[in-house]
Amino acid sequence: MVPGFNTSFMKDSATLQYPGPANDNEHPSSGRIQGSFYTFPYGKKETRTVKVGRVLLRSNGIFGQGPLVMLVKCVCEGSGRCVWCGKKLVLKLSWPSKTRASEKTFMYDFKEKATGEHAWVLNHLPEIYYSFDIDFSAESPQAQLKEIFGEEYKMRVVRGIIMEKLNPLSSLETEREYAQVFYDIVQCHHWAWKYPQILHRDISEGNIMVREKNGQKYGVLNDWDLASWLNTENEVSTSKFRMGTRPYMAHEQHSSDWQGPHQFRHDLESVFYIILLLVSLYSSPTEKPFFSGFNSWLIALQRSLLYGYIGLNMHITMEIDAQQARENNEEPMEVHYFDDDTLGGHFSYEKVVSVMHQFKKEELNTRGREWQKILQVPFQEVKPSRSDFSSRDPFSTF
Repeated sequence: MVPGFNTSFMKDSATLQYPGPANDNEHPSSGRIQGSFYTFPYGKKETRTVKVGRVLLRSNGIFGQGPLVMLVKCVCEGSGRCVWCGKKLVLKLSWPSKTRASEKTFMYDFKEKATGEHAWVLNHLPEIYYSFDIDFSAESPQAQLKEIFGEEYKMRVVRGIIMEKLNPLSSLETEREYAQVFYDIVQCHHWAWKYPQILHRDISEGNIMVREKNGQKYGVLNDWDLASWLNTENEVSTSKFRMGTRPYMAHEQHSSDWQGPHQFRHDLESVFYIILLLVSLYSSPTEKPFFSGFNSWLIALQRSLLYGYIGLNMHITMEIDAQQARENNEEPMEVHYFDDDTLGGHFSYEKVVSVMHQFKKEELNTRGREWQKILQVPFQEVKPSRSDFSSRDPFSTF
């Protein structure tokens, strides 16, 4: 399955069974894979080898339908040491379509734009040291399936990414740290959407990580392997390739009638569900209402979503009524513009930031100058009315 992966259990047919855990704190596959060596292509002619440590993530289900993430350590020694020596690294292996852009490609775009006053965003993006693709051989089952099904069958590659080890969301210790990380994620997401014009499309609890740097903790928006550029987002039917992770997907994406496209507000709605589930399902061992400070955020965001979806449904109903009137040769009612990107202005970046820039009435760290300037002006809440549901979003030109 993975060329260059050297594990002792793969050489002994008696051990080719689903492995048990090495101990209670490790992933079930760690007991077999840990201590193995993986050699992969580096550049055009060289190779590099890393020693595999504990498995951090392996998706449940069919092998190859989700990533495999492992701690790794560079094995180079002596005078031949490379720049990876001493770094805390992870290796992520995945099996994407051969034509899908890698996370490294998106990181190139990010770094091109993240200069000057935009450099702050680098603290909130993953650091990828190296990325490589390995094609399957002509004798592989995949190649044979391609011969049978032709263009209908999408060829895949083994994609490896060596990247900086980050901490999980569960490593945070206080409510305020959680609040700052969530606020960081929204700011990073907005920057990626506006400047390099890249949409993440898979925000979940597992894709929000934490970087510790100079005594501070930063929220990092991780796992951009399902991302897309805004100008190419509609090229693939989202009805066939639904993006996201249940149960964090936006409300309308769960409908069998949803045909896309994936919009930035869907990712913002995923952030809302992450916070909602965190508050509902978890608490501190020493302080039961540990996440109670998020209640004001949840109420405000839920209200914005409610008004927005009411407005969207009313707008759709009015369009249907107008179409029926035209078919019956009747005078159709006027249907005003509705900004679907922001649910009629009720669920925009501005609305979300207006809620999340404070926690328990205290300011959180706003990272970019753009938002710092905007937040100097008091935000005025838009009261819902029937006319609001069919009018242009006053903030949509931001």
